[in-house]
Amino acid sequence: MITLGTIELVALFFILIIGVVLGGMAAFLSRRLVFNRQLRIAERKAAKMVAEARNESKNILQESQEEGKRIKASADADYRERRVELQRQENRLNQKNETLDRKMEGVEQRERNLTNKEKEIENTRGQLGDLKDKQLKQLELISGMSSTEARQTLLDAMEVELQHEASRRLRQWEAKLKEESDEKAQGILALAIQRSASDAVAETTVSVVPLPNDEMKGRLIGREGRNIRALEQATGVDLIIDDTPEAVTISSFDPVRREIARVALNRLILDGRIHPARIEEMANKAREEVEADIQNAGEQAAMQLGVQLHPELVRLLGRLKYRTSYGQNALEHSMEVAYLAGMIASELGANVNTAKKAGLLHDIGKAVDREVEGTHAAIGADLVKQWEKSTEVLAGVAEHHMETPSVSVWGYIASAADAISSARPGARRESLENYLKRLRALEDIADSFKGVEKSYAIQAGREVRILVKPEAIDDLGAMRLARDIVKKVEETLDYPGQIKVTVIRETRAVDYAK
Repeated sequence: MITLGTIELVALFFILIIGVVLGGMAAFLSRRLVFNRQLRIAERKAAKMVAEARNESKNILQESQEEGKRIKASADADYRERRVELQRQENRLNQKNETLDRKMEGVEQRERNLTNKEKEIENTRGQLGDLKDKQLKQLELISGMSSTEARQTLLDAMEVELQHEASRRLRQWEAKLKEESDEKAQGILALAIQRSASDAVAETTVSVVPLPNDEMKGRLIGREGRNIRALEQATGVDLIIDDTPEAVTISSFDPVRREIARVALNRLILDGRIHPARIEEMANKAREEVEADIQNAGEQAAMQLGVQLHPELVRLLGRLKYRTSYGQNALEHSMEVAYLAGMIASELGANVNTAKKAGLLHDIGKAVDREVEGTHAAIGADLVKQWEKSTEVLAGVAEHHMETPSVSVWGYIASAADAISSARPGARRESLENYLKRLRALEDIADSFKGVEKSYAIQAGREVRILVKPEAIDDLGAMRLARDIVKKVEETLDYPGQIKVTVIRETRAVDYAK
C-alpha cells in the first residue's frame, strides 16, 4: 500500500530530476551564448588582423619596389663605372704590350750583338792560346826547364814562403796567448793577494826568559854549574847567562827544544826548587805540555781552514808552529798559503777545499826534515801519501817546488800561493835596510837616464815603473829606454827572480775656455 510519504518522495525525486535537467539546459544555453560572443569577438579580431596584414603587405610591397629601383639605379651606376675602369685598364694593357714588343726587339738585337761578340771572343781566345803555347815553348827553350818542372819550382817556392808565414803567424799567436794568459794569471794572483791580509813576524833562534832578580842566575848555574849542565842536558839547548840584567837567553836551532826549555825554566823559577832531579822532572812536564800545545795548534789550524785531516797529519802540522823557514813561522806560512790557494782555486773554478788542504800540507815535510833525508817536498809527499787518499792533495804537496817532471794544476796553485806568501815584504828575514837599499838602487838606475821624469819601485822591488817626458822621448825611444834600463839592472844589481821594467809615455793636451 502506497503511503503519502512515498508519493511525496517520488514527487520530490521527479522535481529534482526536472531541476537538474533545467539547470543543465540553462548552463548549456549560457555556455552557448558565451561561446557565440567569444566567437564574434575572435572574428572581429581576425578581420582586423587580416586588414592590417593587407595594409602592411601593401606597404612592404611598395617599399620593396622602391628599394629595387634604388638597387637597380646603383647597379647601373656601378656597371658604368666598372666599364669605364675596364676600358682604361684595357688601354694601359695595350700600351704595355706595345712597350714590351719594343723591348723584345731591343733584347733580340742585344742577343745578336752578344752572339757576335762571343764569336769574336772565341776567335781571340784561340789566338791567345796559340800565342801562349808559342811563348811557353820559347820560355822552355830559354830556361831549359819543362812546364812541369817550372810549376814544381814555383810550388816549392810558395811552400817555403807559406812555411815562413805560418811560422810568423804562429809566433804572433803564441805571443798573444802568452800575454793573455799572463794577464789572467796576474789578475788572479793580484786578487788573491788583495784578499789576503797577514802579519809579518820574524822568528828568531833565541828566547829570552825574564828573571825576578840577578840572584836567580847563581841558583840556575848551581854549585860548580851542575844545574845549568842538567838543564842543558835535559832539554838539549844552550843556556846563556851573561851580564844582561834579570834575563837569561835560551839558544837552539830546534824551536821545539827551545820552547820546552823556556817552559821548564819558567816553572823552575816559579817553584824555586832548582836542583838536577827537579830540573829533569820539570823538563818532562814541559815536554808533555809542548806536545799538547803542538796537537792543539794543529787542530786549531785545521778547524780555522775547515779541512778534515788524519790525526797524525794534525800532529805533524802542529809541529810546524815551532819550525821556521828564513825567519818565517812555518805553521802561519802554511795557513796563509792555504788561504791563498783557496782564493786562487776559486778564481780558476777548481775545488777550493782540495786547494786549501794542499796549501796547508805543502810544507808538512819540514816537521821531520831534520830527522829524514831528502827535500821537504818529497818527505811531505811520502807523509801525506800514508794518511791522505786524495791524489790531488798529494800532487800539490809533491809539486809545489816544481821538482817533478810534470806539474798538475794543484802543483801550480800551491806553488803560486807559496811564492806569494814567501815573497811579500817582511814575510821572510831580510834586513829592512837592505830591502830599502835595493828599492832605492832600482829608482836611482831609472833616474840616471835622460828624459826620465819619475820612477817608482813597486811590487816589493819586482817592478819599476818609469814616467818619461813625452817631449824628450818618443814611442820608439821609450822601448829603447826600457831595454837599456833592463840591461843596466842586470849588470849592476843582484836580485831573486825577475824585475819588470815598465816605461810609460803620456801626452796631455790642456786648454782653457774663457
